[in-house]
Amino acid sequence: MHSVRRPVRGPPDHLNSTGCRIAYSEGKGRGVYASRDISAGTLIEISPVLLFTQNEYKEHGQFTVLDHYTFKWPDGRMALALGLGSLFNHSESPNVSFQLDTDTESIRYVTSRYVAAGQELYIFYGHKLWFEDVDRLSVVGRGEEVDDGWGGLSGVGRDETDASESSTWSVVDGKAGDGVHVDDLPFTRVRIAPDDDEEDKLDAIRLVDVWVMDIADSRQIATLLRWIRQNNLEDSSLSHLKRIRKSANMSSLLLAPLSLFPEPPSLPDEMNLPAPYIVTVPRNAALTQVSLKLKNTMWPTVYAPRKKWEPEPWSKGKVRWAWEAMQMVVREAKLAKDKGDLPIVAYVPPAYDADAQDLAQIHSAMSAHDTRQSASHPLRHAVLNLIRIVADYRASVGAISETPPVDLSSDPVPSPPVPISSVSSPEPASSSRNGSHYLLTSLTLFTTHEPCIMCSMALLHSRVKEVFYLIPMEKTGGCGGLACVPRLDGVNHRFGINVWKEAEGGVSSNGIELDEAVDA
Repeated sequence: MHSVRRPVRGPPDHLNSTGCRIAYSEGKGRGVYASRDISAGTLIEISPVLLFTQNEYKEHGQFTVLDHYTFKWPDGRMALALGLGSLFNHSESPNVSFQLDTDTESIRYVTSRYVAAGQELYIFYGHKLWFEDVDRLSVVGRGEEVDDGWGGLSGVGRDETDASESSTWSVVDGKAGDGVHVDDLPFTRVRIAPDDDEEDKLDAIRLVDVWVMDIADSRQIATLLRWIRQNNLEDSSLSHLKRIRKSANMSSLLLAPLSLFPEPPSLPDEMNLPAPYIVTVPRNAALTQVSLKLKNTMWPTVYAPRKKWEPEPWSKGKVRWAWEAMQMVVREAKLAKDKGDLPIVAYVPPAYDADAQDLAQIHSAMSAHDTRQSASHPLRHAVLNLIRIVADYRASVGAISETPPVDLSSDPVPSPPVPISSVSSPEPASSSRNGSHYLLTSLTLFTTHEPCIMCSMALLHSRVKEVFYLIPMEKTGGCGGLACVPRLDGVNHRFGINVWKEAEGGVSSNGIELDEAVDA
């Protein structure tokens, strides 16, 4: 009788299949270390989660040592990670991302970038730390980390109560939830919407040229309106204007914008109509009664009063979040400069609000610097490099984007000489992924210099929520300098623009200045 030889199999995915080892380091406790080189996108482990009901935890669990290691599961129960999940230390420049899976009640850990043998594997606990991070202001990726005993997931779902843990800056001193007056914010907002102005003066009204024709017989109007629809002359850019302008002896019909029809539209021959002519009309709806009266003298205009623009309120905790991001990009820009690259850095942290994090489907900090010089490639701008990193990360964790990644060039983006890009933190599982997310949906990008027009257009296509920058680029910038891309007519997305005030919170441009003609 012959024995049956079974194929040799490796350990299942849910075990430590990469052979990571657990080691102890004085000052930070136990941690997870790579025993061999590990490439980006490698599954480290799928750790099961032990769940407690709210009553069970309230009556028993919170009075035990478990209270330091648990976090709130999406359904409200308290969770304890098992396996390696309890041993990952925290870093603001992590090399491991993790994703909660509510269907299997587990956590999936995947490397977000290359990890060399002997290096420690880190995750990002989030902005709401419940312990004092002694390395909060150290260079990203170079500080020692604090061990909470099981990988920091106990920070998930906890309330942040103090926004002044390691700062003497008065703007963020106090409770994280306290509001900051708009005059005390460390940045200025750039007004984006082209119709922000009320246009209450004749010379302030923005205009556009259109084709118009006169109609002596009002019985022809209905036929011509059908003809306009059938010939696709309707355009949403004119929806704020009424189609017909009536006078004592005749009516005038609005046909189409000159920008779409450089030549006059061909009218039906059988109706014996006069030739169209060009008229200048208001570009936007009337926001006030004064504006309405002025615009109606040019062409009948829709009255669409809007609530007066009010800036988004900011809390001390959110200001700290933005402040730390700006500190990070300046630090990394100086390091990039020391390596011979341009001192330009772009950074996308997880969204500050939990709801925005869920909408973005990315709970990961990512950054990149300009590599045009080290890569000898003119398109390796920091913003474009970062967008590529976000696209690669989404692909590695299975997140689906509605649009394909921005094609930056025909060849792949090389790894930056400094390991400054980072990906981390859990991406909550969703019962359904509808694929409706663009690369930067609901995310905020922080950068040292105002993005150039090319990068600004890439940010628009990626549906970024808002952009912060420190150094304006008057001759090349696309976010208020040479141009303001999200304010252009015809764009299908607008993102917020904020300029960090020089030296606010110690964030200074000293040492990272560029020639004003450089495209950042």
